[in-house]
Amino acid sequence: MKSFSRLFTFMKSHSSLTNVLTDHKLASLGDAYVNLVYSLAFSAKMGEPSGKKVKGTVLAEALRKAGLRQHMPSRMTSHKLADAAEALTVYAWLNDCITLEQSVTILLKSDDLINGLTQLLMKAKEAVRLS
Repeated sequence: MKSFSRLFTFMKSHSSLTNVLTDHKLASLGDAYVNLVYSLAFSAKMGEPSGKKVKGTVLAEALRKAGLRQHMPSRMTSHKLADAAEALTVYAWLNDCITLEQSVTILLKSDDLINGLTQLLMKAKEAVRLS
């Protein structure tokens, strides 16, 4: 069976972490992925299904705490930093570097969403393979 990631012919390899973090199209898809991961983790904690959205300020703070801010251009809004977090997370998932289950488990292990997302971003950064 072919790898799941081979279905995504639109995916391009990135040569640097900065290229991943500033990919706006990835960020758009990443928004949905991060919200799915958070919704699944929250639902598991509550014992019932619930759809949740992660605020941009929370993602931006997690990106800073994960030490990823240094890979971004100097003048970035909080919104752009949140986009970067979403882009990296979905890039790692699309490239089979981290699974949906691993992403949810990381959030479940943390009592604080910012810390959970920080751990998820650090795991994604460590796992991605750049060309």
